[in-house]
This record gives sequence, C-alpha cells and structure tokens, in this order.
Amino acid sequence: MASVVETTLPPEWGDDDRMNFLFSEFKDSREVNTMDWDSKMNFWTALVLQSCRDRRTVCINLDELNKTFRRKEKTPLGLTIVIQSMARCGKLQRESEFAANVDCGWLSWGVGVLLVKPLKWTFSSLLGGSRVALEESFVLIELVKEKAAEVLKLYRNSELASHSVVSFHELYTLTCGVCADESTLCMALLQLQREKQVAVSLNEGEKVVKFCQPGQARVSTVTDVDIGIYQLQQSEKLLEERLEKLGLEAEKCREEARVLLRDGKKVQALRCLRGRKRVEKRADNLVGQMESIRGILDRIAQSQTDKMVLQAYQAGMTSLRHALKDVTVEGAESLLDQIQELCDTQDEINQTISGGVSNTDDDELEDELRSLLEQSDDNVDIPKDVIPDENPLDLLPAVPTNNLDFSDKQLEEELKMLTL
Repeated sequence: MASVVETTLPPEWGDDDRMNFLFSEFKDSREVNTMDWDSKMNFWTALVLQSCRDRRTVCINLDELNKTFRRKEKTPLGLTIVIQSMARCGKLQRESEFAANVDCGWLSWGVGVLLVKPLKWTFSSLLGGSRVALEESFVLIELVKEKAAEVLKLYRNSELASHSVVSFHELYTLTCGVCADESTLCMALLQLQREKQVAVSLNEGEKVVKFCQPGQARVSTVTDVDIGIYQLQQSEKLLEERLEKLGLEAEKCREEARVLLRDGKKVQALRCLRGRKRVEKRADNLVGQMESIRGILDRIAQSQTDKMVLQAYQAGMTSLRHALKDVTVEGAESLLDQIQELCDTQDEINQTISGGVSNTDDDELEDELRSLLEQSDDNVDIPKDVIPDENPLDLLPAVPTNNLDFSDKQLEEELKMLTL
C-alpha cells in the first residue's frame, strides 16, 4: 500500500462539534435518522475518494484510513460501516476479488497482498458481517477506471506507443507520476485488461504488457511473434546504451591522451590513443549488429504492412464481386444501347417541338421594321445602326410649319376654358 501522506481535508475538519458527530459510530439502523446517516455516509465516502486521489492510489484498507483520518488522537468509529456500504453499492471491491475476476494469472504478479495472506473470508461475508480486517485491501472502482484512462493516455502520447509490447518496468517509469506504486499500476492494467485494451504476459520471468493499437477494437493475446519483436527491440535498446558508453569511453581516452601529451608523456599518450582505437572498433562492431537488428525490424514492419495491404485487397475484391454479382457485359451494352435510343428520341421530339412554332421570314421582318420606322414620330431619334444605308440628315425632324404666334385674345379664351 502507499505510504501515509497529507490529504486535502474539508473545511468542517476544524469544527469540533461537527467532527465529533462525524467521528461517532453509525446508528444500528439507518431508519432511526435517515438524514444524519446519509450526511455522515456521504461525507466519509467523498473524503475517502479525495484521499486516494491525493495519494495517487486506487486501493484502501481500514488500518490506513484510521491513520489518515486521525484527529486529535481520535480515529473515526464508523469507517467499517462506510466500507461495507460502499461495497454494497458497488463503489469498491476486494482487491483479490477484483484481480480474480479478470485473470487468475495475475496472482503470479504479486499484486498487493494476494500472495502474502490467504483468503480467509469471502466477499459475501464482508457484506453480511460486522467486521472488516484492518489490512484487507479494497479497490475503488471509480478511481481505478480513472487511473486506467490516465495510464492509457500516457502510453499513447509517449515514445513507447511505437512498440505494441513494453516491459512493466518501462511502463511504471512512464506512469510513476500518476501511479503511487506498482500495485496501483497493476490495478490500472487489470482494468484495461477488463476493457480489452491490454494483454499481459510473463517472458522469462519479466512482466510485459501488450497494448491495443490504433484501428483495433480490442487487443489480441501476446504471441511468440510479439515476444520476438519485443526481444529485438530490447536488444536494439541495449546496443544503443552500449554504444553511448563506448562513445564516452573513447572521448575519455582522447582527453587523457591530450593531457599526457601536454605533460610530455608521449608513450602514455600513445597508449591512450591505442585504447581509443580499440574502443572505436568495438563500437563499429556494435553499430553493425544494431543495423542488422534494425533491418530485421524493418522487414517485420514491412511484412505487417504488406499483410494489411493484402487484406485490404482481399476485402476490396470481395466487395467488388458482390457489387457486380448481377452485372454482365452484355447487360451493360444493352443498357447503353437503350440509353442512346432514348437520347435520339428526345432529340427528335425537341426538333419537332421547335419546328412547330411558325417563324416569320427574315425578309418580311425587315419590311415590317422599315414600315414602322416610316410611320414613327418625327421627334424619335433613330439610332444610326438601325438603318445604316439612310442619309443621317434625313433622320432629323422636319421644320414645324404651324404659326407659333398667339394673340392675347386666343390666350384669354383658352384661360376661360380652363376655369370652366
């Protein structure tokens, strides 16, 4: 279990009257005072969850809770009832029960106290009994789901995401910021295994975890191929570490040779340079080995890509076969012929409709236009381009011939007519 650490306490923690009530025992029956019972239960349930979040763990036991919530030399008297109630509501589950429901093979991982203490009582006895073992560990279901999601997110956003199989040690190094200890990580992995997102296995005594890859609905079991790829990747990593060390060693020999030469110790300087050459030769051999391993990994990756492409081709061919099941070349030719016939018929119909409208001869239209122009008002301006052959002067309006002089008598008569 995680060590006892400071946890976020609620504001009423400093109220003696309120805390005396919360630290007291629960009534024998909830029906005696439902409101007080629920108030106390809700307080401790929320505080237990908050405490585990603060400690980055997902497991609790009664002994640890008594130490965490100790106040003024007093411990809460109702935590046993709180654990039993949370178990009845499905908010927590015994750690051994939680692990066994997923995969009994996890017993070999040494999760929590599974190998330390025998199972002396069953889950049903927990629900019906009045005692809870002080060191019995329980898993908070809400928190283990949250922790599983955090672990999966960290993996997918890390460099390890390029490897489908990773070691438990590498994964714990990656997730130590969100998991308080290895037991917490194990619980998160158990939840991910329940969600079909990971598969676990032991390879020569080493714990390895296989993650579901993008595009997969669920993870497959760890196969010999997966283990082979994992071993090659681990060998590549080991060679990289050795190359780094050899590089540092070669640089060290070079610096020592420089110092010795500066001090006039030429023989010792030559000896250092010979050592540097030997180190560089070993490094070259390691580079060749690493390139061979990378070549094998590249071929494996290429083969997996080829397999995916072939599977896609197979699926495409199957779909195409079903799509063309009732289609033949003869049927397609017949259909095209029918379409061409319909198009020809439509063209004939359009031509017939167009020919049915009586069109006036162009010569007749020009004669009618000239007749209209001759009868038009003399004040109308005729555009030049209407009758280009006419003389522009002929288009000007005629000089008026009416007498424009009016006598006063005529104007007075018109004015009288207007007033009438």
